[in-house]
Amino acid sequence: MADPLIDVAALAELVGHGGPVTVLDVRYRMGGPPGLAEFVAGHVPGASYVDLDTDLASPPGVRGRHPLPETAVFEAAMRRAGVSNTRPVVVYDDWSAHAAARCWWLLRHHGHTDVRVLDGGWAAWTAAGLPVETGSETGSQTGSQTGATAGDFTARPGSTRAVSAETVRDTAVLIDARAPERYRGEVEPIDPVAGHIPGAVNVPTARNLATDGRFLPADELQSIYAEVGATPGAEVAVYCGSGVTAAHDVLALEVAGVAAALYPGSWSEWVADPGRPVATSARP
Repeated sequence: MADPLIDVAALAELVGHGGPVTVLDVRYRMGGPPGLAEFVAGHVPGASYVDLDTDLASPPGVRGRHPLPETAVFEAAMRRAGVSNTRPVVVYDDWSAHAAARCWWLLRHHGHTDVRVLDGGWAAWTAAGLPVETGSETGSQTGSQTGATAGDFTARPGSTRAVSAETVRDTAVLIDARAPERYRGEVEPIDPVAGHIPGAVNVPTARNLATDGRFLPADELQSIYAEVGATPGAEVAVYCGSGVTAAHDVLALEVAGVAAALYPGSWSEWVADPGRPVATSARP
């Protein structure tokens, strides 16, 4: 598998020399306002803003708090942001790559073959003292004329594996990416029921990152996920609260060389049906 991450030096080289790349800013905080104001205040030169709630998810409902967007909606959003199938895409956020991972997964799932997440995100870019652009006008591709240039991305869903509420428990290794206390059912600040899907093991997304906010090296991630049986060749799926932060574990697993499916509906969909079983303990 190609490395799904890119460091700030490599992105700066592309941006600074007008290389062919589409940069997407997906700044977002769970429960907070959209990140457009932060984008306007400063962003990677040439980046386009993508709104997680409207571009990367459908409205909340029985399929969960962040159901997958309709294919046509996602395709249109990516085209507005300048995405084309033949041009590399780099995605970043200011939320430890959680929102960026969602966009990365959706693009991969819909057939884009060259998508990477900026390791360390916006914080790493600004800490390196790299150029910052301000304003609300998006520039879809580095080297383009000023202003957004629509892309020609064609979305073809199904390029990566997703599981449903009906099939998620058939997975050999089912990973819950939420914080340990939510996995154990000790607290539940968002959804109406606490606990986890029976049989799931817990690898919270915080374990994927070093203290500087960047992803751990591949060998360290391999060791972390091997603890729960998620090794190359194993059938692995990941869920979280609403299907957003689970993509962070899927991304970390890909860095570790393990292909994993996403359960998009996640816990918020699972508990919408009171007939589905719930576990509340520190063990699967």
